[in-house]
Amino acid sequence: MFSLIDIADLVHKHYQLKVSVKALPGELDLNYYLKCESGEAYILKIANSKEKVSNLELQNAMMAHLDGKQTGLKVPHLIKSVDKLDIVEVPDGEGQVRFMRLFTWIAGRPLANVNPHTESLLFKVGALCGTLSSAFQDFDHPAAHRFLKWNPEETLWVNDHLHSFAGQQHEIVSYFYQMFETQQPKLRKLRHSVTYHDANDYNILVSEDLDDLNVPGVIDFGDTNFACTITELSIAITYCTMSKQDPLTAACIMVEGYHSKFPLQEEELEVLFSLICARLVISVTCAMINLKAEPDNVYLQISNKPAWDLLHKFRDINPAFAYYRFRAACGMIPHPNYELFLNWVSKQNFAPLLDPLPQASSIKYLDLSVGSLEIGNSCNIESIELLDQQIQRVLHQNNASVGIGKYNEVRPIYTTDQYAEEGNDGPIWRAVHIGLDVFAPANTKLYAPLDGEVVSVANNDTERNYGPTIIIKHEVSSDFTFYTLYGHLSKRSLTAVKEGQQVKAGDHIANIGGILENGHWPPHLHFQVMLDMIGNTVDFPGVAHFHQRSTWTSLCPDPSVLLGLTPQVTVGKSAEEIIRFRKQHLGKNLSVSYSKPLKMLRGWRQYLLDETGRRYLDTVNNVAHVGHEHPSVVRAGQQQMAVLNTNTRYLHENILRFAEDILSTMPKELSVVYVVNSGSEANELALRLARNHTNAKDTLVVEIGYHGNTSGCVEVSSYKFDGPGGKGAPPHIHVVPMPDTFRGAYKAEDQQAGTKYAAHLQEKIDKVKKEGRLLAGFICESVLSCGGQIPLPAGYLKAAYAHVRAAGGVCIADEVQTGCGRVGTHFWAFEQHQVVPDIVTIGKPIGNGHPLGVVVTTQAIADSFYNGMEYFNTFGGNPVSSAIGSEVLSIIKSEDLQQNAKTVGAYLSDGLLKLKDKYAVIGDVRGPGLFIGIELVENRETLEPAATKASYLANRMRELGILMSVDGPLYNVLKIKPPLVFGQGDTDVLLNTLDRVLREDYMQVK
Repeated sequence: MFSLIDIADLVHKHYQLKVSVKALPGELDLNYYLKCESGEAYILKIANSKEKVSNLELQNAMMAHLDGKQTGLKVPHLIKSVDKLDIVEVPDGEGQVRFMRLFTWIAGRPLANVNPHTESLLFKVGALCGTLSSAFQDFDHPAAHRFLKWNPEETLWVNDHLHSFAGQQHEIVSYFYQMFETQQPKLRKLRHSVTYHDANDYNILVSEDLDDLNVPGVIDFGDTNFACTITELSIAITYCTMSKQDPLTAACIMVEGYHSKFPLQEEELEVLFSLICARLVISVTCAMINLKAEPDNVYLQISNKPAWDLLHKFRDINPAFAYYRFRAACGMIPHPNYELFLNWVSKQNFAPLLDPLPQASSIKYLDLSVGSLEIGNSCNIESIELLDQQIQRVLHQNNASVGIGKYNEVRPIYTTDQYAEEGNDGPIWRAVHIGLDVFAPANTKLYAPLDGEVVSVANNDTERNYGPTIIIKHEVSSDFTFYTLYGHLSKRSLTAVKEGQQVKAGDHIANIGGILENGHWPPHLHFQVMLDMIGNTVDFPGVAHFHQRSTWTSLCPDPSVLLGLTPQVTVGKSAEEIIRFRKQHLGKNLSVSYSKPLKMLRGWRQYLLDETGRRYLDTVNNVAHVGHEHPSVVRAGQQQMAVLNTNTRYLHENILRFAEDILSTMPKELSVVYVVNSGSEANELALRLARNHTNAKDTLVVEIGYHGNTSGCVEVSSYKFDGPGGKGAPPHIHVVPMPDTFRGAYKAEDQQAGTKYAAHLQEKIDKVKKEGRLLAGFICESVLSCGGQIPLPAGYLKAAYAHVRAAGGVCIADEVQTGCGRVGTHFWAFEQHQVVPDIVTIGKPIGNGHPLGVVVTTQAIADSFYNGMEYFNTFGGNPVSSAIGSEVLSIIKSEDLQQNAKTVGAYLSDGLLKLKDKYAVIGDVRGPGLFIGIELVENRETLEPAATKASYLANRMRELGILMSVDGPLYNVLKIKPPLVFGQGDTDVLLNTLDRVLREDYMQVK
């Protein structure tokens, strides 16, 4: 029809432009990207021969109107031909006349090519649509009043094609078609206007600026139509929610954005979900028709599979629930009857649930929240029996016969898969309790608080479900009905009432069930109010996702009043309030992690939980060596703390046991233990030991080494004294090059790299000797941490130690981060190098979060330190700390965590190396066991550091539920050093999420 040369000739003839030509996709029209030698770009559109000129004039007028509104959107400008024509007629060589128009090119990327679609971006897309709707309120054109098959308002035409679908597809399209049919009276009453009507992900433009994504405008006004104004938003949602794990949440974000520019009316929100699904039905219907007509036209099928996937997801969403979510997105009270319910219940008197009704003094409001100290770590474990024991203990301590579990409380106890879903930003867990719990002994009788009709009697007997459940309907008026749910009942309760039975206030309706029959929970009643069953029949969600909290608490109001209880509200300080206080009253150089800091309230094994109940897979907190809040560690500390905690001037066996446990892991040459309170204090003491033993002060340290935050430790930490705020190395501190075989002077392929790096120590030793001083020693991390998770090259420590000892110095191995089995192959990282240090320092992992550190040295060094000056540490080696240290070592052995570090670390390293092969931004993967670094580069040849990408990746991983951190002198290394309970399944989650983020636009190398 038209070759690219033909197009270039047409453009030159009619517009006097010399251009290069590139064909663009299109369903009916021919589209071409044109670029002049001077750099100006244009888009040429040649309409099909059947197109009406009036429709093209409509598009031109619409763009001109939009341009005149000064909305801030970028709009294509029509270029007139040399004959001053807006529309040029051109023959197509096949006897047909086509209509050609030239427009300025709007720079940007199609939304379809943008990765990821963040919440911020979706909000801006919604705002774009709202801006379009606002701008066209005073625009009209005769050609816009036409039938357009893509208009969701016209969906009735697909009725003639429903028979072409079969099986589940037929059920789905018929379901949504019937839903649309019922909306016809409402649609006619909605606001109507001319709409752009084609905000699909290939027509929506996104800026090229990856640091500040904007949505400058749209292209292709070919589907402009007079329709329900809300169809503008419905079409955009249809396309933008495809391939989203949680499309309704994505839709709500867009609704919020649209509403910010063009306030939505309630009537529009009522039909929005139906219009979204109607557009999808049109899409799959057209795809089916096109497939029959043009089976080889791939473009015509581009949205078919994602459209079907989205229809399947929307089929599982109750339309009323979608409506409530949309109301919430617009700042409305989600359920329209919420205030009506509150007003009604405030005027009623209800029968007691329990008989006799306990006195207020006998009722204890329990704290089952994510930050609960009352229940402790029984909230984390899968032993419901232990949770039951804890609840009974709290009730006994408070002389209470009944415990009340609070409404609208964020809890960590919902651990089974039925509470988890895959959200748009990783896995999310339902954690907000939207009922009220009444904890009382099994078989306690329950009575109806108010009249109603039993509509469901069922045993929801899956693990951690309700077990036996009764639902009662309460019809207050023709337009006001609500329901009450009684869950975790006894099996005998299933025969106490029948479906359809009328119950009166005060009737005995059920009994509380025991653990073995109530869904496997401590004996209690879950009591809940629902203003709408939203399609449920025999049960109803009792907990909700935090980001849907306002919708669910409106749909399920606080039932306290029905039970004669006072509503309880637990309010803690927000993250913003905490940050504000920290800035005002804590040291300003006390940093926080991530661009959006997290308020963490609970830890469990390899997870941390924030205030919303969201679980974060922790890949960076090596302090929790055997897992966050390990029950055995907690128990060891609690038990000893309850008996005695004092200093080492009194005799106690715990410090002996702990010293024996430590020494059993060490080479026999290291036989004396000093117990301190932290890694910093351990290194401070190690330096004293070395300097006292050698009667010297000069110390060799490694570039970018870090050894602690005391004055003495900062003095030997290049990471600090060479970093921001540092004052450089003191005269007696001598920095040797970091033995980095990736970025340093000697590379990994050099078999002698280790000894070459070690030779630099001799240079410094010679300098010390030349100046007439002696060498005190050499301190080095066994794997460099702040230097970028750098393993020491083979032969380095052996040669370095030889140089140091030949000069009379002491060799200190800093194992604060790398010890206790983390490297997998050995218990201590120095053992990988076949050396025995003179002093070993231990910190972070040995206390599993408790402040504990250890120094282990030789008898000779210890003897020289015994010089008449007493060494005393008030808290070092106290019975509690010693008990905890011993327990940590016991757990490492009993749970085989060193072997786990070896096995899982190898599996993780292998997976990371595969990602390195796949993504050029990964320059290096290194580190033993579960002490791994990923160095990011812009260019593998120049090794230009990708610091901004590393920061982006860490923050994106946090958004997706995985905690990572950036390290290294160039801030381009991602460090992975999780609790040693980190498993292969956790590794798969980490690798898959890394793979997802590494595909994103920001992570692509220059």
